[in-house]
Amino acid sequence: MPIQTHRSQDGRSLVIKIEGRFDFSTHQAFRDAYEHGGKDIKGYIVDLSDATYLDSSALGMLLLLRDHAGGDNANIAIENCNNDVRKILTISNFEQLFTIR
Repeated sequence: MPIQTHRSQDGRSLVIKIEGRFDFSTHQAFRDAYEHGGKDIKGYIVDLSDATYLDSSALGMLLLLRDHAGGDNANIAIENCNNDVRKILTISNFEQLFTIR
């Protein structure tokens, strides 16, 4: 399964873990992950530790998550990026929109 979800230890954030390719083929699974995460979610963590690839459709999916989570008031962290993924996020200026760790 390329996308897995679980609650953070404090139960307030939804962790969305991406495995393998983060591209258009994961669009519906990614959307389902955050839309069915629960109404009491206060933040989101996108764990890319096992992601091997990220394309422009994945960037769009992250922006849709941001809109869903409250736009400018969204609490979203993107974590555990490999060097290639971090470079794509940096070039796309996503550090302006998300917390990248």
